[in-house]
Amino acid sequence: MATMDFAALRMKMVDGQIRTTDVTSHPVLDAFIAVRREDFVPERRKPVAYIDNDVEIAPGRYLMAPSPLAKMLQLAEIRPTDHVLDLGAGTGYTSALLGHLAGSVVALEGDAALAATAKANIDALGLSNITVVSGDLAAGQAAKGPYDVIVVGGAVEDIPDTLFDQLKEGGRLVAVFGRGLSSGARIYVREGGTQSERFAFNASVNMLPGFEKAPEFQF
Repeated sequence: MATMDFAALRMKMVDGQIRTTDVTSHPVLDAFIAVRREDFVPERRKPVAYIDNDVEIAPGRYLMAPSPLAKMLQLAEIRPTDHVLDLGAGTGYTSALLGHLAGSVVALEGDAALAATAKANIDALGLSNITVVSGDLAAGQAAKGPYDVIVVGGAVEDIPDTLFDQLKEGGRLVAVFGRGLSSGARIYVREGGTQSERFAFNASVNMLPGFEKAPEFQF
């Protein structure tokens, strides 16, 4: 494989895919510049690490495209003191970005092999404010909560109340809801024991397994 200038590709990603979609948060932009996306995809996928699309990291699992991911992180308005849950951490890319934005991060991954890869990747970066945990994604990680922010690493059709219950008062959950052309990013804010919901922008990303809508019974 020919040598690739990943640093140049990373800047092109930020300038051509992220800034052009109304991402203006300097901390978010700086995080995308700092974290080497190519380090979080399989070797054979490295040449396409910076395409404007989801990148497969394991069967049925994907690294979210840069633009919708950056817009979601901006939407969450993550503060340096926030405690964040990265739900569906995969190989740890979003967790690494969050490590630059938040005070502490819990990277929850349901696939044990991916969780091990995420831990190795994050350890290599020396980001000591990130804890990788393997467990059921739909159950969240209440033992390490509550959280100021929950970031869902893939599209969902259903969000269990269990996850909302792990948000602090005023906490935010951001996710892409739905499939195909009808999907879009939403932000949920926990207030008074319930959550308000707001549509934020159109986005279509691959589903996060385990968050599909239960099939309706038909006669």
